[in-house]
Amino acid sequence: MDVPLHETLDGQVALVTGANRGLGARIAAELDDLGAVVYAGVRNPEYDAPGDQRALELDVTDEEAIRAAISCIEVEADRLDVLVNNAAISDPSGSTLLDESVSDIDAVLETNLRGPMVLTKFALPLLLRNPGGRVVNVSSGMGALGEEMTGGAPAYRVSKTGLNGLTAYLHGEYHTDGLLANSACPGWVRTDMGGESAPRSVEEGAATPVWLARFAPDAPGGRFWRDREVVDW
Repeated sequence: MDVPLHETLDGQVALVTGANRGLGARIAAELDDLGAVVYAGVRNPEYDAPGDQRALELDVTDEEAIRAAISCIEVEADRLDVLVNNAAISDPSGSTLLDESVSDIDAVLETNLRGPMVLTKFALPLLLRNPGGRVVNVSSGMGALGEEMTGGAPAYRVSKTGLNGLTAYLHGEYHTDGLLANSACPGWVRTDMGGESAPRSVEEGAATPVWLARFAPDAPGGRFWRDREVVDW
């Protein structure tokens, strides 16, 4: 799809959660290459961020950690142009709702859905400060309502359905204020979560989220994308 894009992200600021490995690390690296000041949100305070990235201690399940991270960005950069909600965990392999523990359900929903929602809440004042702030929610086809939801991972699937709901809400509530919120399905990617048998490389998985992070004002929002094409929710 032909959409208006920022050719570079010079002068812009991005926050990527779960940026220490896999998709998050690749997305952060590419945004860094595009010229953005990239805050790499990680739980490990000892993380050594590569390139010009700035490591930012951030546990998306901890409200105080979220508040502190956004405050740090405001003090240091005084703006936030891109928020990539990437941090996620999955259910135990092969689990179904019948056999999954409540503690596992709680952990997945807290990380994958509550975390992005609370982080976005506190990031909104900065994202709305300049026209064209972007929220990129890294979702999954496993959460698409039009797909057959079978094969386990109940909490993961429902969390990604909810994340798409967050995207739709953000678009409905804030697009007139200039916010561009979109969801991205990276596909089945060879990461620690996806496993070695996944057919897609990290580079392929990161391509659409990075593309969405480049959206300029007047680009479309409130949509679910895979390989730079709109797909059904």
